[in-house]
Amino acid sequence: MVQPPTDQGAQLIMALGQLDQLLDAITRRGFRLIGPTVRDGAIVYDEITSSADLPAGWTDEQDGGTYRLRRRGDEALFGYNVGPQSWKRHLFPPSSLLARVRSEDGVSVAAKEEADPLAFLGVRSCELHAIAIQDRVFLGGRHQDPVYAGRREGAFIVAVNCSQAGGTCFCVSMQTGPRAQSGFDLALTELLDGDRHEFLVEIGTARGAEVMSDVASRTASADDTETADQITERTAASMGRQMDTGGIKDLLYANLEHPRWEEVASRCLACGNCTMACPTCFCFSVENVSDLTGAEAELQRSWDSCFTMDHSYLHGGAVRVSNRSRYRQWMTHKLATWIDQFGSSGCVGCGRCITWCPVGIDITEEVAAIRADEGETDDA
Repeated sequence: MVQPPTDQGAQLIMALGQLDQLLDAITRRGFRLIGPTVRDGAIVYDEITSSADLPAGWTDEQDGGTYRLRRRGDEALFGYNVGPQSWKRHLFPPSSLLARVRSEDGVSVAAKEEADPLAFLGVRSCELHAIAIQDRVFLGGRHQDPVYAGRREGAFIVAVNCSQAGGTCFCVSMQTGPRAQSGFDLALTELLDGDRHEFLVEIGTARGAEVMSDVASRTASADDTETADQITERTAASMGRQMDTGGIKDLLYANLEHPRWEEVASRCLACGNCTMACPTCFCFSVENVSDLTGAEAELQRSWDSCFTMDHSYLHGGAVRVSNRSRYRQWMTHKLATWIDQFGSSGCVGCGRCITWCPVGIDITEEVAAIRADEGETDDA
């Protein structure tokens, strides 16, 4: 096969059998490959070595407080939606060492990790937007976070355009999907119809073009690109949820004492699942841990949540002691104050907070309820 040109922006067709060529081309360049795989009844992101590790023939069913895997009627490799984990887990790990103190040599700041750079396979458009949001949080200010920066630097991203919408997806409402527009080295659309099982590959960067130069492929035809476009258009038209974001910041600011907060508090368990599953939440706590002799101590960082009592603790006690105040803080930060703080919403419409809430609290439903009452007030 004559190798087609691999310029940035080019679109190629890669057969299923060439996927392992692509993965090999990435790992030969020194990357540690992270991708979707089935484990413990869910599709999670973990280290993989070949296409055999991918969730072939699996899909997921999601709704409020509901997630289950089931078999598809085909062997699609990416025929699922987002699972309980996000790429945050690999860029901003749940726990990390910040500094170590030894009695004999004083304080030492944790050294930068000397690990292979990361390559992510299967990043959805909403997740690309989530990574961009965390980039602003951890890298956009005067002081960059060294743990995040070390893992984010040089990361190679292979995006996958969604071929189906999940029951809790609302990325169209947030203008974050379902098609990847930027932020990737390569983007794949899985073309699966009858005996056909191929991938349309869009080259996003010069690095992506270099990798694809090692993979057998052909230039995509107009029919190929039209088929890929139809897949994402169909996905966009079948969202499981939607959220009206018009004037949402002012809506929430004007309703900090709305009775809906009390209603949702009666259902909320304050477990923090929504913040743990969210791909953009970035709160953490830092604690000192010492050995039994007191000769060595470490400064450790771990994920935290605005639903914990300690998170809002100031001198004299916690500021947000009720479920009402904690849920209001989470939702108004995500959809309103985040815009003032970082210039964009903190929500990408992935629906994880709905799926992984044990009582099925739905952020889109809560916004709609407040907006409905606002409309009644305006009418009056």
